[in-house]
Amino acid sequence: MSVFAAAPFMGPTLGPIVGGFLGETEGWRWVEGLMAIFTGVLWIFGSLTIPETYAPVLLKNRAAELSKITGKVYKSKIEVERGRQTLGQSFKIALSRPWILLLTEPIVLLLSIYMAIIYGTLYMDRGWSEGVGGLAFLGVAVGMMAAVLYTIPDNNRYRRAEDSFIAKGEIGAPPEARLPPALIGSICIPFGLFIFAWTNYPSIHWIVCIIFTAPFGFGMVLVFLSIMNYLIDAYTIYAASVFAANSVLRSTFGAVFPLFTTYMYNNLGIHWASSISAFLALACVPFPSLLYHYGATIRRKCKFAREAAETMEHLKHQEPGRRASAAAKEGDNELIDPEKEEVEQTEPTLQPEGVEAARTDTNRKDVHPEKEAIKTDPERDVERAEV
Repeated sequence: MSVFAAAPFMGPTLGPIVGGFLGETEGWRWVEGLMAIFTGVLWIFGSLTIPETYAPVLLKNRAAELSKITGKVYKSKIEVERGRQTLGQSFKIALSRPWILLLTEPIVLLLSIYMAIIYGTLYMDRGWSEGVGGLAFLGVAVGMMAAVLYTIPDNNRYRRAEDSFIAKGEIGAPPEARLPPALIGSICIPFGLFIFAWTNYPSIHWIVCIIFTAPFGFGMVLVFLSIMNYLIDAYTIYAASVFAANSVLRSTFGAVFPLFTTYMYNNLGIHWASSISAFLALACVPFPSLLYHYGATIRRKCKFAREAAETMEHLKHQEPGRRASAAAKEGDNELIDPEKEEVEQTEPTLQPEGVEAARTDTNRKDVHPEKEAIKTDPERDVERAEV
């Protein structure tokens, strides 16, 4: 997750160093071509190696596999509760839900605005040449790499916090446990930006202001990483839509900021123009602290966050059945009556995974669905059903 969080920022910082000089010497077509080659190779590699991880899809595939193995009809609980969706309905949800989350969930809106301001600041330019202007990002890149290293001990902190909550009987640490790095990063960002803004004097060596872009890069990654993890934990089943909303707003700011920053520097001067983004970042400092102290209360009042929390609570109640099934598999393998014993063990195994049998013949209520498995080779069928 640390690498994932740093990647969107490492691109805009390291990219101008390569792309700037490439654009000056070979033209913009080679810049676009290099990106197309790079992203194309990654797309092919990812398509072939990265597995499906979306829970509703995994449950749907598992239900289809069980239906094929047993000859009965299985449906995932999500399918039963929500019903089957057409392709048009899926597109409608995928295109509308991010905007609904952005406009109706205060957590998503506040954090998306905060991240968009930081991201837009990264794209501010003063009108230097493409190649030399890219070198100014070296200080930011150093701060980002330092932030990635900082996440190593912070992961240990979070692991200890999660263990303490699990020991108390909770499903895990609350989403707010992800935010301490953001508390640090939110202070580092305006600190670095203000010093960067007011060390731009001819009497001060240029390396000074570049050095103080490192706190900005350090804080940016900490804030970005903490917020991403927080949104994942707070919205779980809606995390993809939350990320989509966040990315749209963040990318919009990144596209709009370069359109007016040159005029801003010409009209306000170097110091005050650079200070505007610092003041904006300073205004956002309370956001992580607000969610750290009152996030649980705010989440309970947000529709989608509340639904996500209820889903996780439902999974928590299913955990004992899942553990019992795992213990049964690791226990004695001696089968007294395979056709009876193993079939009965499929019930606690399948139900916690969110898959329930749906009988096609509703009139035969006296027959237990799980005991109607194919009798030709019960050990083989049940073993495959438990995979």
